Amino acid sequence: MTREPKDGPSGTAHEGRDLPLDAHLHTDQSPDSLVPIDVYAALAVERRIAEIAITDHVDFDPRDPAYRYTRFEDRQRTVREAAERWAVRGVTIRFGAELTYNRRWEQDVRDHLARHRYDYVIGSVHDWPESPYWPSRVRGWIEGRSLDEIVEPYYTEIIAAARSGLFDTIGHLDVVKRYLHPHITATDLATRPDLQEPALRAIVESGVSLEVNSSGLRYPGAETYPSGPVVARFRELGGQRVVVGSDAHARGSFAHRLDESYRHLIGAGFDHLTFRRGADRVEIEVPNVTPIGTPDR
Repeated sequence: MTREPKDGPSGTAHEGRDLPLDAHLHTDQSPDSLVPIDVYAALAVERRIAEIAITDHVDFDPRDPAYRYTRFEDRQRTVREAAERWAVRGVTIRFGAELTYNRRWEQDVRDHLARHRYDYVIGSVHDWPESPYWPSRVRGWIEGRSLDEIVEPYYTEIIAAARSGLFDTIGHLDVVKRYLHPHITATDLATRPDLQEPALRAIVESGVSLEVNSSGLRYPGAETYPSGPVVARFRELGGQRVVVGSDAHARGSFAHRLDESYRHLIGAGFDHLTFRRGADRVEIEVPNVTPIGTPDR
């Protein structure tokens, strides 16, 4: 689960604008956000973000902060009512969720999704309480282990999440680099792109969308999750479905540098997003955003 300053990034230099979708946002219905949904909706109007998905956390380990933090019915009502209020202002709001995945509670995830209907569902692997990436134990976990051994628990869960068939999207692939910093850096991990290959292949084979999450640009390493080269490799492997999200937990993080996620898609050769709107899986055209490294015209 994300831990970020409540005020988020300041300034306007890196605000995403004139974009069709931000598919990953957390409101005060998540334990790690204080943002009312109307704040994001107003920002979407201001920055001309046509569609947003509210994807508050749902956890299944009683030790996790989002475990039974809010009721499904309350979250659904909050989002649906906001969608009605803001539709006349030109913003479409979807009711989604970000579900923390782990094989040990996969059946709980299945039961939850059998009982509850969302417009859109992200499956993410976080630093669960017993994981080696928990802040109090990550340094000890790394000591004496190879890079392969260090990242294996994370990517094993990612592969299982992709193959589960439960999700529309796999969220913030390679967020493990945030958990490992500063002991192992994004630069260190970039020297071993082969470590992600099985996870990328599982995502391709499953048909689930790969999320290009701009929140990594707010953390040490300053890369999207996943980075541009990984997005390109996903495409080379036959990946066809991608989506984007800022993973905002604070007002200042809404659509922050989200245009860079779009640019990675353009650079990799993607011309559309794949997103679910309730019963329908839809394709959304990727806008003509200036590719990274090309001067703005």
